[in-house]
Amino acid sequence: MTDMKSDPPALPSQPYRVAALPTRKPMRFTFSPNVAERAALAVELGLLDLPALQLVGEIRAAGRNDYTLEAALTARVVQPCSITLAPVPAAISEAVRRLYVRDYIMPDGDEVELADDDSIDPLPEVIDVADVAREALALALPLYPRAPGAELGQAVFAEPGTAPLKDEDLRPFAGLAALKAKLEGGRSD
Repeated sequence: MTDMKSDPPALPSQPYRVAALPTRKPMRFTFSPNVAERAALAVELGLLDLPALQLVGEIRAAGRNDYTLEAALTARVVQPCSITLAPVPAAISEAVRRLYVRDYIMPDGDEVELADDDSIDPLPEVIDVADVAREALALALPLYPRAPGAELGQAVFAEPGTAPLKDEDLRPFAGLAALKAKLEGGRSD
């Protein structure tokens, strides 16, 4: 008996070996995955559909040992509504920048402050622009997409025989503004 379940499609890859990159001129690239690769990325990122994705840019030497990747990410995505799960389309356009540093030292310690520039990475042997596109797209996706007209209702829970606690009950100072207005209205100076 054979397993009828097929393997999920492989994630796309477009690697560039750092040792083979030119040092005097930029190396231009275009990453534009095909339908099957976009479907694999959609599954990876929890999207309903990924009709279009493109990362266009260049990798160039930055000093003697480092490299900079600068690109423009454009995509059309369809996400599930965070309330109704209805399809929510979105267009994404982001600038992408990474600085790959050969002598990068990872900060150590329990509490590490994040640097102002989170685009600095250790220089790998291979720069995979498909991985850069996937990461940039994941960071650019709307966090809580909402379909038109979708509203989050108020959930009310209580044990049988008790009055349910509502949002207004949890705001002890909400009534003070009305009380202040009432007191000030009754004043005659």
